[in-house]
Amino acid sequence: MAEAEAVRLKEEGNRHFQRQDYKAAAKSYSQALKLTKDKALLATLYRNRAACGLKTESYVQAASDASRAIDINSSDIKALYRRCQALEHLEKLDQAFKDVQRCATLEPRNQNFQETLRRLNTSIQEKLRVQFSTDSRVQKMFEILLDENSEADKLEKAANNLIVLGREEAGAERIFQNNGVALLLQLMDTKRPELVLAAMRTLSGMCSGHQARATAILHVVRIDRICSLMAVENEEMSLAVCNLLQAIIDSLAGEDKREHRGKEEALVLDTKKDLKQITSHLLDMLVSKKVSGQGRDQALNLLNKNVPRKDLSIHDNSRTIYVVDNGLRKILKVVGQVPDLPSCLPLTDNTRMLASILINKLYDDLRCDPERDHFRKICEEYITGTFDPQDMDKNVIAIQIVSGILQGPFDLGNQLLGLKGVMEMMVALCGSEREADQLVAVEALIYASTKLSRATFIITNGVSLLKEIYKTTKNEKIKIRTLVGLCKLGSAGGTDYGLRQFAEGSTEKLAKQCRKWLCNASIDTRTRRWAVEGLAYLTLDADVKDDFVQDIPALQAMFELAKTSDKTILYSVATTLVNCTNSYDVKEVIPELVQLAKFSKQHVPEEHPKDKKDFIDMRVKRLLKAGIISALVCMVKADSAILTDQTKELLARVFLALCDNPKDRGTIVAQGGGKALIPLALEGTDVGKVKAAHALAKIAAVSNPDIAFPGERVYEVVRPLVRLLDTQRDGLQNYEALLGLTNLSGRSDKLRQKIFKERALPDIENYMFENHDQLRQAATECMCNMVLNKEVQERFLADGNDRLKLVVLLCGEDDDKVQNAAAGALAMLTAAHKKLCLKMTQVTTQWLEILQRLCLHDQLSVQHRGLVIAYNLLAADAELAKKLVESELLEILTVVGKQEPNEKKAAVIQTARECLIKCMDYGFIKPVS
Repeated sequence: MAEAEAVRLKEEGNRHFQRQDYKAAAKSYSQALKLTKDKALLATLYRNRAACGLKTESYVQAASDASRAIDINSSDIKALYRRCQALEHLEKLDQAFKDVQRCATLEPRNQNFQETLRRLNTSIQEKLRVQFSTDSRVQKMFEILLDENSEADKLEKAANNLIVLGREEAGAERIFQNNGVALLLQLMDTKRPELVLAAMRTLSGMCSGHQARATAILHVVRIDRICSLMAVENEEMSLAVCNLLQAIIDSLAGEDKREHRGKEEALVLDTKKDLKQITSHLLDMLVSKKVSGQGRDQALNLLNKNVPRKDLSIHDNSRTIYVVDNGLRKILKVVGQVPDLPSCLPLTDNTRMLASILINKLYDDLRCDPERDHFRKICEEYITGTFDPQDMDKNVIAIQIVSGILQGPFDLGNQLLGLKGVMEMMVALCGSEREADQLVAVEALIYASTKLSRATFIITNGVSLLKEIYKTTKNEKIKIRTLVGLCKLGSAGGTDYGLRQFAEGSTEKLAKQCRKWLCNASIDTRTRRWAVEGLAYLTLDADVKDDFVQDIPALQAMFELAKTSDKTILYSVATTLVNCTNSYDVKEVIPELVQLAKFSKQHVPEEHPKDKKDFIDMRVKRLLKAGIISALVCMVKADSAILTDQTKELLARVFLALCDNPKDRGTIVAQGGGKALIPLALEGTDVGKVKAAHALAKIAAVSNPDIAFPGERVYEVVRPLVRLLDTQRDGLQNYEALLGLTNLSGRSDKLRQKIFKERALPDIENYMFENHDQLRQAATECMCNMVLNKEVQERFLADGNDRLKLVVLLCGEDDDKVQNAAAGALAMLTAAHKKLCLKMTQVTTQWLEILQRLCLHDQLSVQHRGLVIAYNLLAADAELAKKLVESELLEILTVVGKQEPNEKKAAVIQTARECLIKCMDYGFIKPVS
């Protein structure tokens, strides 16, 4: 019984394989393997499963299955050739050559084996040539680099060549095998910055995607030495070392996504100890006075990127727990740094913000209340332990820590505000005579007014205090900060026109003052940043945003600030731009609920007259004219943890608002907006990725892809557009994604192949069934381009599906555009495969009627496509041609073919005449003299 079932499963697998359902075929063969002990059947099953592995690109599995079949029968020629194909894809050319050599011995006249033998022989010779030349090149490069008398240009060229070689797998392996790590250490010992940089970048390439090599390099170079190099003041050096550490961490954590094979697959490395050591050293860097501000930033960037889980569905958050237990106090120390105090560590403008973001990410990564309580207790103990009635500096640091946490996890910050003495100390510091005390206190007050509930509390207690400071202080830095506090409290009503906190005109006055400071280049960048922060709150008011976009110098001043090294401004600029373009989410107002609210005397949100579409369009035009795109492109490129997923979402919203008018899309593309959207569509929040993908779709739908996304970038656009095809998205998003894919699929077969591999075909087919006319039209036009691809054609050729039937029926639709696209697809399919010509006559009884309607269509393009289909059917098979001649189609062809020559109808008349000539060739009709 078991043997019979195994045979049945084998036959089932064969049927799946013929239908090109390779995964189902492999499953059937696997089930059969468990049921049989018959050696001949086992060999066949393993051989067949190897064929499935080749088709699904599972080459390791394919080679393994073929080997098992060969173990049973060493002369199994099919298994030998399949193993040869798998080994060739795995780049084990010498082993593949032996297999095909055996095949050629068994069947000497097989041309396929002879051709493979020649090809592999050429590849092996080339590989050996490259290997030997690489060895000598590596040796020569190190000789130049370690020679003190080498000329500068030779030195630079050798360093660059070494870096390029380190990025290639073969080159990296040759450097590693030829004692390259020791020689790179000698380069580092020279202390010459350009040579140390070259060594770091070469090591970085060697570590990428290779766990064993990364582990060896980490142990030889040592983590303390790597960290000491990252601690230097030189920004370029610090960044290069940071990239090296990231490459090591990725490889150790198994995120290199490389398929390991052979000896390396068998080598199991316990990397947890090394990863913990790296984390420990990075945490020590945070509080060391020997570390530069740049080095501290890079350490924080690495912790931000690698400690919290990227996917919260993964249960293990042990890295976060380790950092909370061993490093949270160190992070709090960085957050509490006050630049004006003598005890302050070396910092950059970004350091404290990076630390706040890290605290936020760690807090979000905790899984349960006990973990969060433990986190809160550490913070509370650290803050209360810092307070000292005798030392005002310590009190300022304590408030600075609270201020930093308020910029991170808001709920934790609000809990800490409730600690005994915190609010009192903030108020006391506001009245201090020292500038540093007032700056810290006012900033803390601003961050404390995070939510509406908290803001109302501060309005009753703190507004009078802020106003008093604003009136009495002569210090511009404090004046700006108190103004921002007032701006924030004044915007607590959001976009609601009827819920204004301050008197009519007050917000406009505050905004005017903010714009004035923003344009004042004599004020330091850090202080001007606060003017943007104020505008981020005030631009919720439509009058303020309308005035702001008309002030071109203020706009350009903000854009210039966004391009500086101070990345803490990114969120404020992005928020301001979201407000100006009205690209925030607006709740739909249901008229019935409004009436009900009025009846029950509840507050009803009111829309400002200047928040209507015409005003928004005018603001977008002015922003584009002021140079918003170059600022956005610069912001997207920021390689810093400060560019959070939330900031990326805001930038994506702005881009989508700017792309709304098709006339503006050319300007956006010309200034690099298309390229900048790709990373936003691939990384960030789910909402942000959808918004960026929608903006990409708008650009891809109307632009030349070669100009909008030059080079290889165009292939990166496909995935976001395919993801946009989802029934959960709205109709416009799906429609524009289809338009974008249609444009891309019309460019090259490589792009069609990419769209096919991203599994877009089922979604495109889905929308061809859609009741919505425009969606059905867009999907059919996309399919019309996609059928040029051979793999798509194979899907139409396969049995057991209605793809061809759907296209034929769509040719009979009343919508001219749908008919045109469907007829185009059918014309190309029937031209490519005779089998599809015969299949077309079997899928529906209406095929002949539909074809006749196409050939008589009023629209010339549809009529021409119909006549091409008729010609393809006539040329495919004599019996089918006879059937067509016996129908009314012959009369239609005669009428069309006999028309007077006409420039517009030339193609139509010519095709009809070619159809008639084909009928004459068969002898079905004769020419009239």
